[in-house]
Amino acid sequence: MNLPPAPALEPRVMVRPSRDGDVEAMLAIYRRHIRRGVEDSVDDAGTPEPDDLRDRRKNLRSHRLPHLVATLNGEVVGYAYVVLFRKRPAYRFAVKHSIYIHHAHQGRGVGRLLLQELIDACAASGFRQMIGYIDADNAASLALHDKFGFARVGNLPGVAYRFGHWCDTVMVQRSLAAGATAPPSPSSVFGR
Repeated sequence: MNLPPAPALEPRVMVRPSRDGDVEAMLAIYRRHIRRGVEDSVDDAGTPEPDDLRDRRKNLRSHRLPHLVATLNGEVVGYAYVVLFRKRPAYRFAVKHSIYIHHAHQGRGVGRLLLQELIDACAASGFRQMIGYIDADNAASLALHDKFGFARVGNLPGVAYRFGHWCDTVMVQRSLAAGATAPPSPSSVFGR
């Protein structure tokens, strides 16, 4: 009896903590995103260099904040991280997240995987609020955040200039764990 060949397994996207060896791939993804729609004549002197990103990763790790990559067949196809929302002590339970996906892998669930991992890691670490800023014209990212229970809590009109016009940014927020419904436990991790 001849059986049909087994269907080829789709390669799986894996999410893991970032490594120094991922820095160049992350920077390539980041640079493409921040240059999108910006005139070539605009200086990008503020763009991080590899050592800047390595230092940022080291700082985040020392504060036990997640800095993740998504890989497909060993290639970095996206990355995500959180930073403290504000540096003042009262804000120690709130984080701001960023997610960047390689342009050839957008719409394939990479952002969903990274966002879920960030939410899980931050909730497990005792954070109570996650905040993000999304380009108002990024319908896919806004829809993803809607699916994950983020509320649109603010609109920053005309804060970016791309594609020859002013663009808005949407602020989103989601509670983690008990959110603002209960005070933090006295034994909150990381001395929060």
